[in-house]
Amino acid sequence: MKRSALPGTDLHVSEVCLGTMTWGEQNTEREAHAQLDRAVDLGINFIDTAEMYPAPPRPETQGRTETYLGNWLASRGREGLVVATKVAGPGRREWIRGGRTDLTRDVIAEACETSLARLRIDRIDLFQIHWPQRNVPIFGARQFDPGQERAGPGVDEQVEAMGALVRAGKIRHWGLSNETAWGIAAFTRTARALGVPPPVTVQNGFNLVARGAEYELAETLYRERVSLLAYSPLAGGMLTGKYLGGARPPGARFSEYTNFTARFGTPHAREAIEAHAALARERGISLAALALGYVRSRWFVAAMIVGATSVDQLEANVAAARCELDTEALDALATIFERYPVPAV
Repeated sequence: MKRSALPGTDLHVSEVCLGTMTWGEQNTEREAHAQLDRAVDLGINFIDTAEMYPAPPRPETQGRTETYLGNWLASRGREGLVVATKVAGPGRREWIRGGRTDLTRDVIAEACETSLARLRIDRIDLFQIHWPQRNVPIFGARQFDPGQERAGPGVDEQVEAMGALVRAGKIRHWGLSNETAWGIAAFTRTARALGVPPPVTVQNGFNLVARGAEYELAETLYRERVSLLAYSPLAGGMLTGKYLGGARPPGARFSEYTNFTARFGTPHAREAIEAHAALARERGISLAALALGYVRSRWFVAAMIVGATSVDQLEANVAAARCELDTEALDALATIFERYPVPAV
């Protein structure tokens, strides 16, 4: 599998990163370990998790995904692997640290130590801020609302916290997630001003029905030398084709959790997905191959995060991720984009 270097680091990551958020909710520990074994066989060396996982999040399961991964790493060793995890942002998950989720220096340090313990490793390769401290429209919100402003730790305190973890040898590099162009620029420039290594990645949603990263974010990625880790490249499974025509397969994510990432299931998004499915049929490829082929064609994407609930599904997704789209296919996608420019956020 193709690997790429993350700018400013010595990390070389596979173009498919193994997503883990179903482990502990839809998947047992044994199933998680089977996925990990097969992922390594398929050439994947990059694994992404979070202290909040599994998802949908619940107090009873929080931290279980890191624990499953940590048990596997302890039995196998981490040589050759790049392990990434995330500290939860403020609010949303009040049960994490008893509600202490403001991204202060102490909270970031505590989250790192807790993740290290669950992962059973002594250093995290990539430690990410899961979502911003500040007021910002994310997770389906479309408009910035100044009325939602609240006090909290600033960018400088968060940068200093990450710098302290790098100096202590607890993390190798750090990144952002669910961030805006303004946020990426603020973090990179603050880091340089403080003499701290800047963030090297941002993990944002990016797929055929949520292409916001191609706008001003792409320029920021280029000028600040930050790579995109694309999550939801299959729009939570909607771009696999299994939900076409309103289908609800038993055990599938949208069948079991109807409100989870609901933005991909709106009538407008479904109409756009049907248009992409028609193109895939015309090209003689799967809808998943069309979707992942597009994501891998973007110059700013270092890796696409692909999860699964079975080994068979993982194998199918990895095969689809190898698709290389020709100019004709990309032109056809551009035509669809003109009809459906923002079907989901």
